[in-house]
Amino acid sequence: MTALTPLQRLWLTETLRLREEHAGPLEDQEANRLARNQGGDLATRIQHRALWLAQRDGLYSALQHWLQGARLALLALALLAILSGTGLAFSALGDTREPVNVFWALGSLLGLNLLLLLGWLSGLLLGGEYSASLGRLWLWLSEKFARDAKAAQLPPALLLLLQRHKLNRWALGSLINGLWCLALFSATVMLLVLLITQRYSFIWESTLLGAEAFAAITDALSALPRGLGLGAPSLASIQASTRDVYNTELVRQGWAIWLVVLVLVYGVVPRLVLALFCHWRWLRGQARLQLDLNLPGYSQLRERLMPSSERLGINDAAPEQLHRVDAGVSSQQSSGALLVAIELDPQRPWPPQLPDSIKDAGILDSRESRNRLLEQMSHFPPARLVIACDPRRSPDRGSLGLIAELARNAGATRIWLLQAPPGQALDADRLGDWHTALQQLQLPFADCAPLDWLEQGHD
Repeated sequence: MTALTPLQRLWLTETLRLREEHAGPLEDQEANRLARNQGGDLATRIQHRALWLAQRDGLYSALQHWLQGARLALLALALLAILSGTGLAFSALGDTREPVNVFWALGSLLGLNLLLLLGWLSGLLLGGEYSASLGRLWLWLSEKFARDAKAAQLPPALLLLLQRHKLNRWALGSLINGLWCLALFSATVMLLVLLITQRYSFIWESTLLGAEAFAAITDALSALPRGLGLGAPSLASIQASTRDVYNTELVRQGWAIWLVVLVLVYGVVPRLVLALFCHWRWLRGQARLQLDLNLPGYSQLRERLMPSSERLGINDAAPEQLHRVDAGVSSQQSSGALLVAIELDPQRPWPPQLPDSIKDAGILDSRESRNRLLEQMSHFPPARLVIACDPRRSPDRGSLGLIAELARNAGATRIWLLQAPPGQALDADRLGDWHTALQQLQLPFADCAPLDWLEQGHD
């Protein structure tokens, strides 16, 4: 299991809360017990419980699929930004056979960016809802690329978590400004490539504005680049170029450099600064993220995870399907051998004669005995466990769920399917049901006593 970031842990926890809020409580007895054993405050135990349930119900793998989809979606948007920036450069300069109107080219490169930037800043300053279409597109693409039905539960939980701490604006700001910075940077690069490889002539044309107005506007736009020491024409050169922009090669180069510098100064740099600022606020906000324990879904878990007195048994519905036992506890955490039986006939003699090295856990025939053994095994897990079952009983979900839970708390587990008492025969169909169920749990089973393995670790 890959280590999760604090945000991802909170994200999964919030997803489980929403799921239980809409679909009802989950079967969480084992999750609650393991969370209590982990210790910590209530928020820590809630997260331990949620992560165990997410792993069991496939939500953890859905998160990994969604994150992969999110990376692919971000890559697709980045490619779209690069192509858009390249297209802006081509549309701004146009065909080399016609002279380029410098103001029209500048407006093509920065006009839409400026309008959207002002809209984003006004929404941010006024605290209103600003356009989030790019963010919604990214979420939609992430879900499509994830290709996991369970991943559909993740985006709403993430949005609620971020909105509760007002972090959505900084996450969205990082995305929007970062993509615009990439688009404008690609436009600048393509602009340079075109200006280096092709010959363009520059003019300015206006029906209403005269040469003096053109010179004043150009000088105002050049003030900031000039102050930064970048290439910008002086007022004298601007006034001279209005009389004859075609007179020298130096004039054409000056306007080309002026156009590139303005795209950098008024386009790329502001978007880069805003993207870095939003990312900085996003990182600061993440460090302060925490669960709202006053929410009903969390407050109801207080007594179960931090009980004032231990209560045995939880009357939750059984899960729809049992999950495979992937692995028990490690060999470093376990020791000893344990034999336990599940719901045996009282007439059957039990236990068999055992060596001193094997401990007998008795017969689990009540909720209290089951919980008592599970609590003991969570603190002192056995290295080897044999579970004896009577195959004359049907392998119901409760028994199989208990077998799986016991196996998860042992280093290695084998199932002993007991022989029928003398004079009785096993039902072949029922025995086949046991074999099928145990194969799904991926637990080895046998109809003879595996006591040698239990005692020595080998057959």
